[in-house]
Amino acid sequence: QVQLVESGGGLVQPGGSLRLSCAASGRTFSISPMAWFRQAPGKEREFLASIRWSTGSTYHADSVKGRFTISRDNVKNTVYLQMNSLKAEDTAVYYCATSSRGGLFTVTAGSYDYWGQGTQVTVSS
Repeated sequence: QVQLVESGGGLVQPGGSLRLSCAASGRTFSISPMAWFRQAPGKEREFLASIRWSTGSTYHADSVKGRFTISRDNVKNTVYLQMNSLKAEDTAVYYCATSSRGGLFTVTAGSYDYWGQGTQVTVSS
């Protein structure tokens, strides 16, 4: 089993920044990649970015490329999502996820086995 715990969400003004964290524990040696998704009310869960533990290779969705950056700290078993130039439409619950069978370009939520509890990000003035 793998446990994922997100943190770092909150209320931020448009144009502001936030950094989300996702701490992984358990059988972390069996998983890759790590990914971030978000889900706004009434919408489907949306892939944002993914990263390989071993190489640090990343993949970002076009919708957030240039504003959001995924990174990882292998020592801390933690993945981050740095979010800049936030907009009201970025308001959502943000989740980290991982899988023992997916790849860096796996973008469908159903392909991920383990999920965190989610952290709310609200962008509003």
